[in-house]
Amino acid sequence: MLNPGLVAMAYIIASILFILSLGGLSHQETARRGNIYGMVGMAIAILATVLSARVDAYALLIPAMIIAALIGAFVASRVMMTQMPQLVAALHSFVGLAAVLVGFATFLDPGSDYVGAEQVILEIEIYLGVFIGAITFTGSIVAFGKLHGVLASKPLLLPARHILNLVAVLVCLALGAVFIMTDTTSTAVLILLLMTLIAFVIGAHLIFAIGGADMPVVVSMLNSYSGWAAAAAGFMLNNNLLIVTGALVGSSGAILSYIMCRAMNRKFISVILGGFGSSGGAGPASEETGEVIPISAEETAQLLADANEVVIVPGYGMAVAQAQNTVSAIARSLNAQGIRVRFGIHPVAGRLPGHMNVLLAEAKVPYDIVLEMDEINDDLPNTDVVVVIGANDIVNPAAQEVPDSPIAGMPVLEVWKARTVVVLKRSMATGYAGVDNPLFYKDNTRMLFGDARDSVEKVFQHIEQAR
Repeated sequence: MLNPGLVAMAYIIASILFILSLGGLSHQETARRGNIYGMVGMAIAILATVLSARVDAYALLIPAMIIAALIGAFVASRVMMTQMPQLVAALHSFVGLAAVLVGFATFLDPGSDYVGAEQVILEIEIYLGVFIGAITFTGSIVAFGKLHGVLASKPLLLPARHILNLVAVLVCLALGAVFIMTDTTSTAVLILLLMTLIAFVIGAHLIFAIGGADMPVVVSMLNSYSGWAAAAAGFMLNNNLLIVTGALVGSSGAILSYIMCRAMNRKFISVILGGFGSSGGAGPASEETGEVIPISAEETAQLLADANEVVIVPGYGMAVAQAQNTVSAIARSLNAQGIRVRFGIHPVAGRLPGHMNVLLAEAKVPYDIVLEMDEINDDLPNTDVVVVIGANDIVNPAAQEVPDSPIAGMPVLEVWKARTVVVLKRSMATGYAGVDNPLFYKDNTRMLFGDARDSVEKVFQHIEQAR
């Protein structure tokens, strides 16, 4: 058993490692090191907690930890990169459910000896922790369903939905006042249970009302919710490390959500209210007319070989096709021929913030040629060829040209300003936002239809043959 002093020291070391982890994850070059810091910090935190004097039921704890570790390793080993957003949403739901269960267990704990003001504070902590955890739990489940395609990506816009949410929150506040004032345990448990059910509905309704195109921001916001739920659990368990860790996750998730909102030209407060993306996928999609100009893999290879400046814009389609390694090989081959190749990344490309960056890093694409939207947009008018691989909404000019478009005002990669744009897609289907893309019908756009992986492999073969 570790004495309280050693446990406190271990918690401080773990907290420092978590802070270093967040710092490392803020840059591509240091992300791997940041992950290592986080894993080491978590290992220290778990070990210190298990060996603390407050833990003694090892006969139950150790088997549960082993089973959980085996399940986690099995699931993680089978999850593809395209499924990472779903996994993250699922993990957020576990944190929310844990906060709910900890809240009920803490309230029913017969060993609690708090009285007076301390008892009131504890009950407030329990109530808020269960409330936040319940919203996080069902909200994350709905997000998982939308990301996994089980639920429709279009928002569910109930009449007066904001009023319904407000009424539900006010009812929870009223129940909270009764919960704190009641002296009857059975009544308090019923109130806590009723509030939990209402919070479940609130969490699900908030995310149901958000369109599929906005899900990257929703995932980061749920990350923030899960952090605050963990912090609430820390208060209930009187665990300082859990409080610090939850606060770090909650605040960093909120900051990331704010950054994502700016990238989407949305208001941060509307995320919390569930109105974010209310038009995403629900408004009238522009019905474009005109003919697309098809292009072959051989012609695409020739265009790239004749270019001086090439920008590749990856999207979720590239992730689904697992084409990043071949795309990386194309970039290396063109660079070897003296052609400047760079990658343009939209902040919400894919289904998770940083999704494309991770895929490109996995394919050994140098960090210095992977540029964010704000860094690359000014150079696109001077670019010979832009290759869009499996992206749609993030390169849609309707965001700037169609005022009533569901994605109106959303900053996008202005690829249509390049001399030639080659779009790799399976078909003319709309993107996740359900909006048609005028880019496909522009005079300088060429469409290379087919599976992204097959298409880029054919392009790469023709590039190599021509060298």
